[in-house]
Amino acid sequence: MPARHPARAPDPGRAGIGLRTPHFEALAARRPALSFLEVHSENYFADGGPALAWLERFRADYAVSLHGVGLSLGSADPLDRRHLARLARLAARIEPALVSEHLCWSSVGGTHLGELLPLPYTQEALDHVCARVAEVQECLGRRILVENVAAYVRFASSTIPEGEFVAEVARRTGCGVLLDLNNAWVNAANHGTDARDLLRAIDPASVGEIHLAGHEVTPDGLVDTHGAPVSPEVWTLFAEAVGRLGPVPTLVEWDTDIPALDVLLAEAGRADAILARAQGPGRAVA
Repeated sequence: MPARHPARAPDPGRAGIGLRTPHFEALAARRPALSFLEVHSENYFADGGPALAWLERFRADYAVSLHGVGLSLGSADPLDRRHLARLARLAARIEPALVSEHLCWSSVGGTHLGELLPLPYTQEALDHVCARVAEVQECLGRRILVENVAAYVRFASSTIPEGEFVAEVARRTGCGVLLDLNNAWVNAANHGTDARDLLRAIDPASVGEIHLAGHEVTPDGLVDTHGAPVSPEVWTLFAEAVGRLGPVPTLVEWDTDIPALDVLLAEAGRADAILARAQGPGRAVA
């Protein structure tokens, strides 16, 4: 294992990008000015190997965020203790600035479905999720962030607006919120609601990170693909969000059809400019 370095904190006035394998060498050679790098936690669960070695190397220069896709916080199954232990081991090794998971379910009967599926927004689901978030935080010994997900269906049984549901999870458990603005926009467009309702419902103090990503426009609606530039509508929503929240660690996600590093850096630079405006005229962006 390389020599240890103190864990870094993200700069809330500058954006980060998702760390993906095609960019390892270019990032190491160029070391661009970024607030942080985010990885999918599960890709680094192996005890050793090239990917973990790269992450250890980048950790010396950047704050790191661990973003999980597999805990299935909303599932009726018991929490996967093996998965949680591996996450705890990775967090102890990397000392990430942020740890996050999706507010969804993705497994049932011990089978992982490979999708981030929405919850019914009911009191029963709220109680269940809060208990599981508290359990995860107790195991990790730290606060986590929970992310609002893209939902292509809604449950007739839901009785709580999404924003109130997310806000109450944060209030009851002390967790933070990872506010995914592309997901908020996709849901609003597909279901005929207002993405700003989510912003208005959530306590600004609970928001620990923002995600920006691209979507695909299809005849049946918008699809959260993470495979395109951030849309003009989401950029507008981001400007409104940071106007309300102030600067927040912000990530540009791009997971499919991954472009050259310069494309991601340009998207991050655009986010930097919006974050700088939220801090007033004294902030310069390199």
